[in-house]
Amino acid sequence: MSNPAREIHKELLRLRVNGETHEVYVPVHKTLLEVLREDLNLTGTKHGCELGECGTCTVLVDGEPVLSCLALPIELQDRDIVTVEGLAERGVPHPLQVAVAELGAAQCGYCTPGILVAAKSLLDQNPRPTLDEIKEALAGNLCRCTGYVKILEAVELAASRMAGD
Repeated sequence: MSNPAREIHKELLRLRVNGETHEVYVPVHKTLLEVLREDLNLTGTKHGCELGECGTCTVLVDGEPVLSCLALPIELQDRDIVTVEGLAERGVPHPLQVAVAELGAAQCGYCTPGILVAAKSLLDQNPRPTLDEIKEALAGNLCRCTGYVKILEAVELAASRMAGD
């Protein structure tokens, strides 16, 4: 005999991730982070603190940075979700990805996906940010390996290239 208290309620969700629509049947308590990694096999978004404090799991929802460890996918149906895998277009890395690689702005790389999508949101809204605006945009993304200097320089370089400077 099954125990109704132990049965997990699942819903069929329709999620638009990186330009593709996915239908997934998942427990309603599962976070967006878990669905991206476990159900959609998009493992670029990383588990960090899972408390919304480190920014490692940052993705974009309708162009805005969202902590996927705190977001419920049932609330994000039919919205545009972009993960780090969605930054490259037709196999061409985004200028942010290129700049980070060129400047060696990633050491262990664990925080890099969250930083990249947060920086993309900034550059989409403000193509010529000041250093202070970059710092503010990335303030929710913690890195334990770097002193942030190369990360900030990479965002500045990408912004400059994207603006045609």
